[in-house]
Order: sequence, then structure tokens, then C-alpha cells
Amino acid sequence: MAVLFFIIYMLVLVIFGLIVFAVMQIRMAGLTVKDFWSFIEANQELDKLDKIAKKYEKMTTPQQIMFLKEAEKIFNAFDKVPASIWEEETNKYENVLEAYKDIKVMRWIENDKSNIKKEEVTDTK
Repeated sequence: MAVLFFIIYMLVLVIFGLIVFAVMQIRMAGLTVKDFWSFIEANQELDKLDKIAKKYEKMTTPQQIMFLKEAEKIFNAFDKVPASIWEEETNKYENVLEAYKDIKVMRWIENDKSNIKKEEVTDTK
């Protein structure tokens, strides 16, 4: 029975040590644990957005707006992390960024067109 408690104690001690080591490594990289965790979540979301970014032209306006919001969250999370950590994901990041820029431009053009139409309607009255 004492051997079992000793083994459990050692396992808990090893697990605690690994957690402390991981936190220290994150801090040595200049991050907080919260920023690193948000980066991990954003990295998972990046995979989804990369697939969506390939067909952004077929999205409806609400879908484009949701894409923009999610992309902004990812960009914020990735900005807090050194680029050397996520260099493997650079292609996906750039694909999402390009789609983000294209959607923003399309939204601006649509807004300008609607503003011009509103001005024409108010000018004719």
C-alpha cells in the first residue's frame, strides 16, 4: 500500500514539475500563459479559416462579416506570439490575410456604392 502511495506521489510530482517547466518555457519566450493559450486556440481556428478563405467570393455578406471577425481574433492572437513559433503556419496565415484584405476591399466598394446611391436619391428630392 505504501508503494502505491509513493508511486502516486511521484507521478503527481513529475506532472507538477512538467507543468512548471512548460510555464517557465512560455515565460522565457516572452509570453504569458493566457497569450500562449489564445495562440493555440487561434492556431486551430486558422486551419478552419484557411479552408474557408479559398472560397470567400461565394460567401454571403453575413458570412463575410463573420469571417472578418474571426480573422481579426486570429491576427490579434498571432501578433502576441513571436513569428519563429508559428513559421510553419505562415502559408495559412497569409492565405487568410489575403482573403481578409479582399473581403475588406469588397465591403468598402459596396459601402461606397450604397453611399453614392443614397446621395443620388437625396439630390433628386
